[in-house]
Amino acid sequence: MNDRPHLVDTTLFYSPTSGGVKRYLTAKHGWLAAHSRWQHTLVVPGERDRTERGGVCTLAGHPVPGTFNYRLPLDPRRWLRLLDALEPDLIEAGDAFHPAWAAWRLARRRGIPLAAFYHSNLPQIISRRVGGRLTERALGRYVSWLYERFDVVFAPSLLMCDLLNGLGVQHAVHQPLGVDAEVFQPQRRGDWLRERLRLPPQARVLVYAGRFAGEKNLPVLLQAFAKLGSPYHLLLIGGGREAQRTANVTTLPYRRDSIELAEWLASADALVHAGTKETFGLVILEAMACGRPVVAARAGAIPEFVDEGVGMLADPGSGARMAEAIAGLYERDIEALGANARARVLRKFTWNRAFQGQMAAYKALLGRARVAVPGREVAEPS
Repeated sequence: MNDRPHLVDTTLFYSPTSGGVKRYLTAKHGWLAAHSRWQHTLVVPGERDRTERGGVCTLAGHPVPGTFNYRLPLDPRRWLRLLDALEPDLIEAGDAFHPAWAAWRLARRRGIPLAAFYHSNLPQIISRRVGGRLTERALGRYVSWLYERFDVVFAPSLLMCDLLNGLGVQHAVHQPLGVDAEVFQPQRRGDWLRERLRLPPQARVLVYAGRFAGEKNLPVLLQAFAKLGSPYHLLLIGGGREAQRTANVTTLPYRRDSIELAEWLASADALVHAGTKETFGLVILEAMACGRPVVAARAGAIPEFVDEGVGMLADPGSGARMAEAIAGLYERDIEALGANARARVLRKFTWNRAFQGQMAAYKALLGRARVAVPGREVAEPS
């Protein structure tokens, strides 16, 4: 094996203000630099073309309207040429679109291992926007057809492993994401939050952080806080679709700086989340790492991380049930729940734990590299 293997991560799901995928890739880049001899390069969309082996390479793409600052490079051949120029020893694709096909072509041509990370439930997401069960079934077949070409498919939750297995992807590996427990920690907590929001000291402040997208079910949160009224207050931190404002709701822009986000999370009473389609829920674990309990919907992958030991779960899709769960939280010892939450993250969901496991999988892949397949020029059309 190469004394300094070169790992290339490639995905469309990356923007200056994107969420979990970007945090995963950024954390991996830093961890590999600090704890290994691996060289790590990212290939992602950007405003302009840029090549930096061992850093972040970007391919210029058009902004995608209605998204969280995502861009879409339209020529798959450019993606393939850049990957080839980087001479990777292993590639991980973080989406199921043309970067994944470019990675497969190059892996097959060079005889190198190929991994995928299945961050999102693609059939469900697209069928929800386009409509129709036929669309979801067809996309499920596409996912299976694509990933049968990969050596391993990482999935962040047991829910996602089950979904992949149901699609016929039998080589899915459970690979939870993690949290930087030094950035997200209880010591970030301050007593400035209520004053900053111009709220009285007795206000009960809960925070949501993330995209203001349909699948996050923000109307459920708004209904819950309208029902609760004073002294409950909802702080929405994020961007995307404009959120409806009421008397006890404050909206702030997305916090790009992780320490600033940690300060807001730690200084609220709890995190609240009504989404029902979460495949992992990284911000939930970040709040838990800050020593904050969580009130969330009993749906998606969330029950894998949240239970009565660290917060409250509510029946999904109901503002009334969410309001009951929020009120019920204040009948319990919030600080004890927060301490339990922090302990759970330290025990199971740090980046160090996540990447140690992933590195073992990478090393096993390098030990059984593919046989190179001679063929056409690498810049073949897709």
